[in-house]
Amino acid sequence: MDFELSEEQRLLQQSVERLLADRYGFEQRTTYMKEPGGFSRAMWKQYAELGLLALPFAEKDGGLGGSAVDVMIVMEAFGRALVLEPYLATVVLAGGALRQAGNDKQRAAIVPQIADGSLVLALAHAERQSRYDLADVATSAKKDGGGYVLDGGKGLVLHGDAADRLVVSARISGKQRDRDGIGLFLVDAKAKGVSIRGYQTVDGLHAAEIALSGVKVGADDVLGEPGKALAAIERTVDEAMAALCAEAVGGMAVMHELTVDYLKTRRQFGVPIGNFQVLQHAAVDMLIATEQARSMALLATMMVDEKNADERHKSIAAAKIQAGRSGRFVGKTATQLHGGIGMTMEYKAGHYFKRAMAIDVLFGDADHHLAALTRMGGLLAA
Repeated sequence: MDFELSEEQRLLQQSVERLLADRYGFEQRTTYMKEPGGFSRAMWKQYAELGLLALPFAEKDGGLGGSAVDVMIVMEAFGRALVLEPYLATVVLAGGALRQAGNDKQRAAIVPQIADGSLVLALAHAERQSRYDLADVATSAKKDGGGYVLDGGKGLVLHGDAADRLVVSARISGKQRDRDGIGLFLVDAKAKGVSIRGYQTVDGLHAAEIALSGVKVGADDVLGEPGKALAAIERTVDEAMAALCAEAVGGMAVMHELTVDYLKTRRQFGVPIGNFQVLQHAAVDMLIATEQARSMALLATMMVDEKNADERHKSIAAAKIQAGRSGRFVGKTATQLHGGIGMTMEYKAGHYFKRAMAIDVLFGDADHHLAALTRMGGLLAA
């Protein structure tokens, strides 16, 4: 199988990496973190001008018709730079739900606003009791004429405090954990009855707790067939996990590079500590773990468009397991080999480790996906 990037993909990679190298140093990132919403609106505009925000959407909807590989390239570059902007929240998650469940009219109206950077979206799906069960939805959607009234709460809504509109899941019928009966709704973040409490997460990004009380949505704001949204949600989350695996690889690669550079410059007993064989072995183990995660991220990317949902989910779950385990190992080893400096807020290695740990728990940590993969019979058929 050919894993070489096409000429267009190499140009995309070079363009993104050049922009981030020029505009996303560690000190610049610290400055962006203090802006409203915890990210840079100027950088968001730059992403729009490069076409990154339009990348995965169909051309007929106002996008660029990019592939999962294109998204992988962007996310790996974002992982290397520890990007704060809501690309995952707007383009991959909420945008993914729109691509999977929205009708032509909805996509034609919303995609151009995403593409030009004027609209920030967030997917509000997880709830306090749901853990990693995507079918566990207690928020209710009761029929009200031609529309619905939403009541309930959503937790850990990525960039929910900066979103202009929310894509909210709610139960139209059935019991709390039934697979049928879940709908997706477009909700204005400033609509009556919507309460948003934003906060900074451990990795420096932002999330929100959202309460919905008697929130009215019209029939035009229902995404897809009412009550049949779970498949679209699962597909969207699979795409998000594949993207997160690519981001994790970018972060791990930087942690390895930082550690090797440190081993070459830090001196003890009159020589660079990189001369000690045990530390060389540790650095090699970091590289091996990173490359294992890279291989699985490639598998996840290739399986994003797999029509068989079980096969798709098995491959992406396996990639998420490796990304979580490799990220934890690489981050732990980088911190250990750096010594005290690796734990300071002023040095970037620890920030990469925090992001790796956040990626591990998003949509299920390594242990969760290992158990799920075991129930599904493993990655390879017997």
